[in-house]
Amino acid sequence: MSVYLGIDTSNYTTSVCLYDTADGSVIQKRRLLPVREGEVGLRQSDAVFHHVQQLPELFHQAFAEYDGEIKAIGVSTAPRAVKGSYMPCFTVGIEAAEILSEAMRLPVYRFSHQQGHIAAALYSINRPEYIQQPHIAFHVSGGTTEALAVNTDGGFLSTRLIAKTLDLNAGQLIDRVGVMLGLRFPCGKELEKLALECDEGIRPKATLKGCDCCLSGGENLAKKYLAQGKSPAYVARFTIEFIRAAIEKMTLKIREEYGDLPFVYAGGVMSDSIIRDSLTAKYDCLFALPEYSSDNAAGIAVLASVKDNA
Repeated sequence: MSVYLGIDTSNYTTSVCLYDTADGSVIQKRRLLPVREGEVGLRQSDAVFHHVQQLPELFHQAFAEYDGEIKAIGVSTAPRAVKGSYMPCFTVGIEAAEILSEAMRLPVYRFSHQQGHIAAALYSINRPEYIQQPHIAFHVSGGTTEALAVNTDGGFLSTRLIAKTLDLNAGQLIDRVGVMLGLRFPCGKELEKLALECDEGIRPKATLKGCDCCLSGGENLAKKYLAQGKSPAYVARFTIEFIRAAIEKMTLKIREEYGDLPFVYAGGVMSDSIIRDSLTAKYDCLFALPEYSSDNAAGIAVLASVKDNA
């Protein structure tokens, strides 16, 4: 039995995971960071504070279900695997991993939060071989709206940015409109539920520059529709359809260039059923299971196992 510990302290979720390579099972514990009602985010100082408060309890919960040995530790250290990518909240997970490494004499493997999202998606759909094979990965969340060429340039889970948002991230748009409608942050699940109450045919046009998208216009239009008396369900549906149109058009443009590479979709926004169902009806593509779409440490634990056995 080889069990690996994953730690992820992202901007909105504290997460701990134990991954058992013998049967592929995970023990995963995570908790959202608290955000005051009516607000659409956290200051990094507050995020760090809440991670420090929440991480010990999550360790306690995880190890209450497992009392065996750990082979290695994986930790997310930055949002992306690029120079200059940094957020203070990740230092909480790094320090915890380093302390455990010294106390338990275990190796620590460092990955980006984005690499963890990709690996979690592949784990959830039973495609672990893609971790070391070329594919296209979309990472769409509150902090990121990007398409990446993965493992096309050499290196372990190497990523090269090939498309992105030029303004708002998709998750930011969802949260801004959601708060506008009186929903609680983070608003993804509630906005999707509200959107499903609208059965009007809404097909907004996506604005692309090359393969890059522009999403800020969606917020302005949502405000306009709300002021015109459109129902909250209509505004919610429009917002999700606006994002769907952009992701679909980006997918089409990238497919024209990269051909038959597998396409994988990860990140919290990609758990939305409206977006997922539309894309899967048109393309041969792979989506993370919903429980592995939002921030989690499962991918980090899986990556630690792959790296440890490389």
